[in-house]
Amino acid sequence: MTEFDRKVEEASARFNRSVANIAETLEKETADLVAYLNDEVVPAVRTHSSKALRTAAGKLSEFADFLEKQRKNS
Repeated sequence: MTEFDRKVEEASARFNRSVANIAETLEKETADLVAYLNDEVVPAVRTHSSKALRTAAGKLSEFADFLEKQRKNS
């Protein structure tokens, strides 16, 4: 094996280790992100969505009352 071949193999091995480390880190970070989304974001969105729907329902009810009063006054 020539010196050049040995250096190419060493560089290739370092590159492969780097890619493997990056892939491992990426898999862990992705799993952490999914867990965070499921544990924190989804419940918060559900809570705020429910509140927003209740607020909208209240405002629509008030608007319906207003329209009824306007019709009665006409």
